[in-house]
Order: sequence, then structure tokens, then C-alpha cells
Amino acid sequence: MFGLFGRSEVRNLSAEEVAAELAADRIVLVDVREPNETAVARIPGALLMPMSVFAPADIPDPAGREVVFSCASGVRSRKAAEMAQAAGLPYRSHLAGGIKAWKAAGLPTET
Repeated sequence: MFGLFGRSEVRNLSAEEVAAELAADRIVLVDVREPNETAVARIPGALLMPMSVFAPADIPDPAGREVVFSCASGVRSRKAAEMAQAAGLPYRSHLAGGIKAWKAAGLPTET
């Protein structure tokens, strides 16, 4: 697939895969939704980095864990992964379907 920054190397992860990896502390989940969205519901443990001010260089060192992006439905998280790759970072995974898929899978959220 070709994205905004040329060849996209974004990997889709299911809600169940993200939940398992998060529970095992193998990923850093970066939620790129805006504060008004995350105030309603967010995935426990997610790092909030709104897309309106998103800068790949601001992603903290994942300390050996994989960085995975999430949003509402998967569009912004894919874009964030593409932006990170364009900035030379090896972050290529996102939660396919976003928090909507997370909720549909019956996984917990917090406010």
C-alpha cells in the first residue's frame, strides 16, 4: 500500500494482539486521538500524543519495546506510523480498527 510518505510499511495488529502485548509489557501504545476523545474512553496504559501536535521525535524511548499507534478507527494511527517511518524511526505497527475494535472485542477502557 502506498501512503502519504511513499511506500507504507504499516502492520495491522488486532485488538487481541495489542491487549496481549500490552499485558506482557512488550509494547508502548501511543494513542494519537485528541483530548476530547480520550476524555470519553481510553485504553489503560496508553501514552497520549494527540495527532494535532504529533511529532515523531517526541515519542519517548520505548526501552526495547515495540511502539504501536492507536486512534479511533485506525486512520490516524496508520498516518502516525507512516510519519514515524518518514522520520527514520522503526515504528510500523498500529491497532487496526482503533479503540472501536478494542471495545468491540470487549476489552477494558478507562476515562
